[in-house]
Amino acid sequence: MVTPPNRRLGFNRKAQYRAFTGYVLAILGGFVGLFLLVISFIDPTGFAALRGAASEATAPVSGGLAGARAGASNSWDEVSAYFAAASKNADLERTIERQEAQIVEANALRQENIKLRRLLGLVEQEADTTVTISRLINSTATSTSRIATIYAGSRQGVEAGQPVRSSKGLVGRVLTTTPNTAKILLLTDPRNRVPVKRTEDGIVGFTEGLGDGRIAIKLVEMGVNPFEPGDIMVTSGNGGLYRPNIPVAVVVESTADGAIANLLSTPAATDYVTVQPRFIPIDDPSDNSDGQSDDSIVDGAAQTDPGR
Repeated sequence: MVTPPNRRLGFNRKAQYRAFTGYVLAILGGFVGLFLLVISFIDPTGFAALRGAASEATAPVSGGLAGARAGASNSWDEVSAYFAAASKNADLERTIERQEAQIVEANALRQENIKLRRLLGLVEQEADTTVTISRLINSTATSTSRIATIYAGSRQGVEAGQPVRSSKGLVGRVLTTTPNTAKILLLTDPRNRVPVKRTEDGIVGFTEGLGDGRIAIKLVEMGVNPFEPGDIMVTSGNGGLYRPNIPVAVVVESTADGAIANLLSTPAATDYVTVQPRFIPIDDPSDNSDGQSDDSIVDGAAQTDPGR
């Protein structure tokens, strides 16, 4: 019989040797087990000594394996603790970020509440001179016309010509209205002129918007300029429209015919405003030397306001 060309010589012989060796080891193991079993019955004391010797012989190996298991367990615990700590740190960072956001929001709410309390305090003092309270939505900053918008209109009782102020001072007057919004002509607009007086001695003048965030204060009677930096100007009530003693501005620079002043209530720093009814001054009849009626005096005074 011809041997196949791909058959490796000696392959079956090696397999037979391995099988024979396995059988021999299995038989020897069986005899050793049977021998130990017989000894355990015949001589328990000798079997105990033999078992102790076996334990002593295998102790180093067993100890090494136990140490390896303990080391592996400790290593796994350390790895688990590391990943757990990283996860906890990530959770703490997210918690801190949320708390920081909450702190910022709480501070913003606190500042808004302070502004609202001031405004509500103003409304309580002037309960009979308040049409509505509204949020100031936006205001122009680049155009020569200085206009702001509030979220209140004719449905809330807002009418053209009504003064608008914040808790810090005068903002302007209503220019036009829609059912739910109104345009405000700011004090910095050149078209808006407001009669004012100095708080120190009552020297009167009128404001004129410069279109750049400031106002000019013009003297009614030309002469020696009495204005100095730091003077506080309030509404005088002359001519109607604006009730007297509303804070307006503080003088920062004297000029040949008056002064330059910064507003006390700037639209950029104003959130809420109060719309007030138009002020109608009531003159003392005893001062009506020319015999005109009170109504005619009011009409004449109103006409002196160039912004109307």
